[in-house]
Amino acid sequence: MFSSISLNLMHQITGFLLDPVVWGLLFFIALAVYETGLAIGERFGGIQRLADSAGLVGLRQAGKRRIERADFITRIAPMLGLMGTLIPLGPGLAALGEGELTILTTAMTVAFDTTVIGLLAGIMGFVLGRMRRRWYDAAMETFAINEAEAHG
Repeated sequence: MFSSISLNLMHQITGFLLDPVVWGLLFFIALAVYETGLAIGERFGGIQRLADSAGLVGLRQAGKRRIERADFITRIAPMLGLMGTLIPLGPGLAALGEGELTILTTAMTVAFDTTVIGLLAGIMGFVLGRMRRRWYDAAMETFAINEAEAHG
């Protein structure tokens, strides 16, 4: 009933995507951990040093770039997690129909693991983005007030 060249090709492409999706999720977890380390440095003096050395324009550009990286993690990691959830479910459900419970178990484990990793990276990115927005807005406001007092 469902045996056409296009469906088989689509199934093959989907099967090849699981490894890149898993590697992408591992990359985003590593990136989120790295960005968390950078955010700790920003919170404890990094933003002030940046404001002192680069001025308001440099502070704004750096803040925008760093917030965009956090937003990128927030959006892409959960999408990859969903892909990692759905890709193994097809073969897993087919295995269930054939009575192969070990294949189904492995597929379900991969599906749940990729969901959790994608959501974890997304949460980390979301929190980083929110904190950075607040920190950079406050730093730019403080910078503007200090500049106004120095010139006025």
